[in-house]
Amino acid sequence: MGTYLKMAWRNMWRNWRRTVIALFAIVLGLILLLFFDGFIKGSDQAIYGNAVRLYGGNIQAHDIGYREKARRLPILPLADADAVIAAATAQPEVLSATKRIKTGGIISSHEGAFPVVINAIEPEIEAKYSIQAENIAEGRYLRAGEGDAIFIGRGLADLLESGVGDRVNLLGRSKQEQMRQRTMTIVGIYDIGMPELEKGTVFMTLPEAQSLYNLRDQVTEVAINLQEVGQESKVTPALVALLPGYDIDTWDSLQPEIKETLTTKLAFTSVIGLIVIIVASIGILNIQLMAVFERTREMGVLAALGMKGRQIMGVFLLEGTMIGALGAFIGCVLAVLLMAWLGRVGIDFSFASGYGGEMVALMGDRLYPYVGLADVVSRGVTVTIIVMIASLYPAWQASRQQPAEALHHV
Repeated sequence: MGTYLKMAWRNMWRNWRRTVIALFAIVLGLILLLFFDGFIKGSDQAIYGNAVRLYGGNIQAHDIGYREKARRLPILPLADADAVIAAATAQPEVLSATKRIKTGGIISSHEGAFPVVINAIEPEIEAKYSIQAENIAEGRYLRAGEGDAIFIGRGLADLLESGVGDRVNLLGRSKQEQMRQRTMTIVGIYDIGMPELEKGTVFMTLPEAQSLYNLRDQVTEVAINLQEVGQESKVTPALVALLPGYDIDTWDSLQPEIKETLTTKLAFTSVIGLIVIIVASIGILNIQLMAVFERTREMGVLAALGMKGRQIMGVFLLEGTMIGALGAFIGCVLAVLLMAWLGRVGIDFSFASGYGGEMVALMGDRLYPYVGLADVVSRGVTVTIIVMIASLYPAWQASRQQPAEALHHV
């Protein structure tokens, strides 16, 4: 075996230009594959992370029965919101837990009346995590203890033809299912690049909503923010066990349409990734075939010296596998360096702002691709196996050469 390895290694570098071309193709293909993986993972993380911030925390706690009526935004006050917050903040993965009131209503100006979801929040806590607070286009964010102040989206401001400082009427459903109205002042306008969503959501302070909707220190949900997206599967069961009298839901269970869209995106990108692998495989196969056809006389010499067909096949297969392994190693190292750099500086995605719908808007203006060690190893092994398989047919062709015919090949 050692003899065959030496022969294969020497054969690799006898025509170093051909080997370098093959290595370049393998390295480039692997870098492209890992960049594609990193881009997809980075975009998914950005979309999931921003969706969590957009829809009110990784996990939400409501009164029993809310889950079945969630579309109607029922006013179901929590029995003990402080107990929920204490149980949530005791989990090491939890960054914050904040009280909220969410109800349906209507906002109106001289231009007309429009249905909205009213979110009453604790701005002093939510400002750190809110994607709306991060994208203020005009005015400012809400302040703790503020009275008749309202924070709205650009899409809604355009519908109302109103700006910062203008007064609008806000009608919302109270605890007794009665409609309560108050004139509010627009203190800020946010712009997250999703006009349809901006049209349907407004924010006010929690004490103001408690007073307006007759809730007296009560809230309808607790929004829980985690350190990372994906920790929901660990924290949710713990909270369910600690809080048996509440509905504990993750953001994607209450917003299944986002999950469905991301699943569709994953299927599409998986197909693209498969196409990239197939194209890379065809290129590698072509290089290996050319290497065999250029060395027909060499195969004839080996056969004339007494090497059997399977031995010739083994040498060429080893040579291809060694090229693949070396190319995979170099490609993995360069790809890791590239992804580490891109993970720091990011990729400017501001050119796509306003295009591509909600998913593109959720990605934000800068994308930070990343790959894990498992991704690098799996792609490196995959490319090595592809090269080995691509070398199989040329090696088999080499083993079938007749010595006399091969020696006379020009």
